[in-house]
Amino acid sequence: MSKDPRPSATSRTVWLHAVSLGETHACVPLMQAWIAQDPDVRFLLTHMTATGRAAGSEIRARAEFAGRVTQAWLPYDMPGAIRRFLRHHRPSLGVLMETEVWPNLIAECSTFSVPLALANARLSPRSLRRAQRIRWLIEPALASLAAIVAQTPGDVQRLRALGVDDALVAGNLKFDRLLDSAQSMRGQHWREALEGRRVILAASTREGEEDDLLGAVADDRARTAGGGPPPLLVIVPRHPQRFDEVADQILARGFRLVRRADCPALGAMPGAVAGTMPSGDVADWTQTDVLLGDSMGEMAAWYALADVAILGGSLRAFGGQNLIEAAALGCPVVLGEHTFNFAQAADDAVERGAALRAGDAAQALALAHDICEDPQRRDSMSLLALDWVAAHRGAAQRTLKALACLLPDGQV
Repeated sequence: MSKDPRPSATSRTVWLHAVSLGETHACVPLMQAWIAQDPDVRFLLTHMTATGRAAGSEIRARAEFAGRVTQAWLPYDMPGAIRRFLRHHRPSLGVLMETEVWPNLIAECSTFSVPLALANARLSPRSLRRAQRIRWLIEPALASLAAIVAQTPGDVQRLRALGVDDALVAGNLKFDRLLDSAQSMRGQHWREALEGRRVILAASTREGEEDDLLGAVADDRARTAGGGPPPLLVIVPRHPQRFDEVADQILARGFRLVRRADCPALGAMPGAVAGTMPSGDVADWTQTDVLLGDSMGEMAAWYALADVAILGGSLRAFGGQNLIEAAALGCPVVLGEHTFNFAQAADDAVERGAALRAGDAAQALALAHDICEDPQRRDSMSLLALDWVAAHRGAAQRTLKALACLLPDGQV
């Protein structure tokens, strides 16, 4: 349980449940919009994963949120635990982010007269099929929510199949997330340290995808041996508990590896020695095959470093990761076939020319190489990505309009 001060019974506390990293980041533009409209609002930010908790701690530390954010773990969906949670924190309004529909949580909030909404809601065709198997449980839970604000018309259509008649479309909050300028600058400093070496980023990779890409890299280098240094492959696994496992895979392939954790000077300002290793030697980036991004909270810097990103979770059937952050930083994206978690965003990005679709890891790597070899194409895709993100902003204000009226006093 959080050690933060308990909110007073009269405080206006909006509880945002963001289970993991992506949902936590999506909270930020909504929180910023809410503060601009209601300077007295406070937030209770809850999570169920370590990555979400870590991201929430960074948000809480920002000057703009100073004194406004309490953090806590959300208990598992057991009535007694939920009751104790609600008695302790006493939120005025609860907002579940994206897909977190927990029947006991919803029932207990009703008992405690806490309005509960689902925001930035998404429901893929695959998730709909799963939900329909337990429709007897999911449909009453959804019907008990005070409001549902969805990302896309497709999400609304699928929610209707579960009996939801009044869901609103507000767009995806992740389009409204402001760039972290410090992270972007860090990535630019890394580019300077690499002295012109091109970079292919494998972003937020999942189990098996790293080995698929490493195999494709090995095959490609066997065919093109004798030329100049190929693009540096940067692999950033989605889950930190897999960092050592992925490092072992890279070494087992015979690649020369540098780990971000062993290079504290990578994040230094220009003029510092880049790539300093624990032994005191300086990494020779022309001789490095793979850089492993085994750090937390630096994804924006990795996108700023890269010439092109291959999106993890999409090369195998994991449903893909969020491509909006990459596009917002002007980084061209190569997607695999499996993007059902972000289907409309992925399809839109491909249609707008901000992303390309690949059938497997080998094709993804080949497309990424093509982009690296063609600066004009790379720059064109970068501009198209920035335009695509700009065209989809505004979800935070639309979501706030739908949610603020649910506060007990009816206004902010």
